[in-house]
Amino acid sequence: MNGRIRTRALLRDLRHLILLLTGLCSLVGAGATESGQRVAILVYHRFATTVADSMTVRVSTFEAQLRFLRGHGYHIVALRDVVEWLTDPHAALPPKAVALTADDGHRSVFDVLRPIAAREHLPFTLFVYPSAISNASYALTWAQLRTLQGTGLFDVQSHTYWHPNFNQERTRRPPEDFRRFAEKQLHESRRRITAEIGTPVDLLAWPFGIFDDELISMASRDGFRAAFTIEGRMVDRQSPLLALPRFLITDADTPSVLARRLNDTQTSDAPTVRQLP
Repeated sequence: MNGRIRTRALLRDLRHLILLLTGLCSLVGAGATESGQRVAILVYHRFATTVADSMTVRVSTFEAQLRFLRGHGYHIVALRDVVEWLTDPHAALPPKAVALTADDGHRSVFDVLRPIAAREHLPFTLFVYPSAISNASYALTWAQLRTLQGTGLFDVQSHTYWHPNFNQERTRRPPEDFRRFAEKQLHESRRRITAEIGTPVDLLAWPFGIFDDELISMASRDGFRAAFTIEGRMVDRQSPLLALPRFLITDADTPSVLARRLNDTQTSDAPTVRQLP
């Protein structure tokens, strides 16, 4: 009898050990999957029914891109969710997460993109430069931006005050003058957007994708939580918060081209040559 009891006890202990080891292996596997997760951030500029310039994406192209993304298991998430995932080790994103952004504050965001975003429930982050808003003929108005922000789908953030080329400005200005200029571009954009829209501004898109250590330090001191470039690669948890890469999207990005850029080999269409903007 005692022998059978000891045998049952040993078997019970063995089962517990197997369950423990299985749980540990699951945790290790989950950690490996999570640490290797990558996210795509896409940046658009203008939308129209026909291509007017290198930065215009046709509605038909954009909707084909959306069909590809959703048909191949991608999940469109808010850019802020990506920032949370990058800054909080406990935050999670769905697999194959993609965030959508639009730079410059072109009026087509309101006229063309807005109804598509409403229909498809697309979260978009808009990076605008205030000098153009309600001034330039191509640009959104502050009233339109408030309407977009009010939908809950659009988040209005900074693209500096008037979209300077920081490389050119650094070349033609003395160092101290350049520092004051760059700091004003960062700070005044945040101040004006916050005053007009009434929401916090802590995300930045670098104009022309130009940044360096000095500019990153300025952005950090001014309170920007994350900043974005146009380097065409995926984001992972090792990516620098103030120089996060994005894929610059043009009308040449058919589903097959977009698949290759995102390293998705499960789809194809007619061969397409990508034309650089």
